[in-house]
Amino acid sequence: MPGSAGNSEHLSQYLQQLTPQVRARLLAELERLHLLGEDIPHSEALIAALRAEFRNTGQSHYRVGNPSRHFFEPLEPVLVDGAPERANAGQIARGSLGPIWSLVTERLLPSMADGYVASAKKAISANNQVEARRLADGFQNKVVTYLDGVLSTEAGVATVRSGLDFYTSSHATFDGLRKMMCVMHGRQQLAEFARALPAKIEELDGDRFARMLDLLNGIRARRAELVPFALVAAARRLDVPWQLIRLATKPAGSRAVARIAASPFAVVVSMVLDQIDARRLLLIEALKHNRLSKAKELLTEIRAIDETMKEYIDLDGSEWGKRLDRLIEEVDVSLEAEIASIPSDHLHLVHKLEAFRPRRSSGGRLGRLVRSVFTALRPPAAV
Repeated sequence: MPGSAGNSEHLSQYLQQLTPQVRARLLAELERLHLLGEDIPHSEALIAALRAEFRNTGQSHYRVGNPSRHFFEPLEPVLVDGAPERANAGQIARGSLGPIWSLVTERLLPSMADGYVASAKKAISANNQVEARRLADGFQNKVVTYLDGVLSTEAGVATVRSGLDFYTSSHATFDGLRKMMCVMHGRQQLAEFARALPAKIEELDGDRFARMLDLLNGIRARRAELVPFALVAAARRLDVPWQLIRLATKPAGSRAVARIAASPFAVVVSMVLDQIDARRLLLIEALKHNRLSKAKELLTEIRAIDETMKEYIDLDGSEWGKRLDRLIEEVDVSLEAEIASIPSDHLHLVHKLEAFRPRRSSGGRLGRLVRSVFTALRPPAAV
């Protein structure tokens, strides 16, 4: 369409007027808001245009340029695509990396960063991966040492916070930087832990369970602060990620909340609950793009997590139980909103999704939602 072509040309001209730093900040912020589910008119076109700019010019957005990817490589096992605000204790949001990279390379250590990027590009161009990793490891050490000093004082913390605020409005990015520092300090131990795990774990039981427990206890004995990150890395090896909950419940030898909360890896309970919210966001996207089979799969997984929680823990009256209830209620609300917004045969859609909802003995909150939509769409009885 001529109008679309004109709009694209105007957008390109506008972006060219911005400095590379401003374009990088704009892209990082748009990506963050998109991951939060914010509905910004024309944002998809703008994000696509900005990404194209960086692909074509190689300008300094962290997604582009292998030196930055080599620098952040130790974080890969714990990176998630959600917004920084949603990352749990063992996760780092990819959306945090852009502002952190910009802060380090533009404000904190610009000369040192320029030297690293130039040398790393040469190694990468020559396909010398060993040298590229050596250079990245050296730069990681320098950045961590520098930030250790800066973050040891209140003034330094304020400086880093304000520096990140220049690149993003997400205050949670500072938490991402803190977690990055923790992972960088323990990157050798985490790498050893990951190498010792099987590539795929179909069922977390028997010898596989005992082996993982031994590995986690080893991490805990050497660097207890790495445990949440090790658990996230371990969950990615599981065919059924919510089986991670067994690491908290089996050692406790009880379904009682107090016993499980006192177990060494009790944090996995919150992590498994987080898996429900992650799937809720994916469910919204699946329905928006009319991927009904994916929506069914996600609802089935949400139901399985819900049932697993009830199987392993006596949740009645506990904070974990209350959070589980809230999460299922949020699934209800999100599903209701998306079904109502889809210009299609709602009766057919509701009928298709009903069978996959989580169920409760009281009838189920998601069931109330599905039935309420079904009732609202049912034609009135003939008089």
